[in-house]
Amino acid sequence: MSRVPEVIARLVALGKADKELHDVRVADGPEVTGDADLDWLIVGFDGDPTGDFEASQSASGWTDLGAGREEEWQVTVAAIAQRGDTDVAAARARAYEIGGRVDAWLRADPSLGLSSLQAGIGATRLTQDQTDRGVQAVLLLTVAGRGFT
Repeated sequence: MSRVPEVIARLVALGKADKELHDVRVADGPEVTGDADLDWLIVGFDGDPTGDFEASQSASGWTDLGAGREEEWQVTVAAIAQRGDTDVAAARARAYEIGGRVDAWLRADPSLGLSSLQAGIGATRLTQDQTDRGVQAVLLLTVAGRGFT
């Protein structure tokens, strides 16, 4: 089976335990909420409610006939910073600050505390938008890795 579910669970747990994210809403995938949280870290969702809701992707192949499979995977993580004003530079800096925590976890322990696994930030993508509630910056992180199943 895939390692993706345990990777997502581990990233969510790290986010919820990170004291530097005390004012950030950490979510496991998309949430329906009326809360007015400004800063989010969403694991397994790109933060776009009109998008395709893709959480991850993976591919695997045999390592040999008896030992199992090696899986390469990618998990989408969104670091979202919203402000009630139009200060795009501040929103962008905050999105990178939130996303930087994920990078710090992976640098400190590329295995995420899971056996036979290694991960890192594979790519990032930034979007910035002025909305009716102010500026929003979304930093999408691709947490990429491989592990054995």
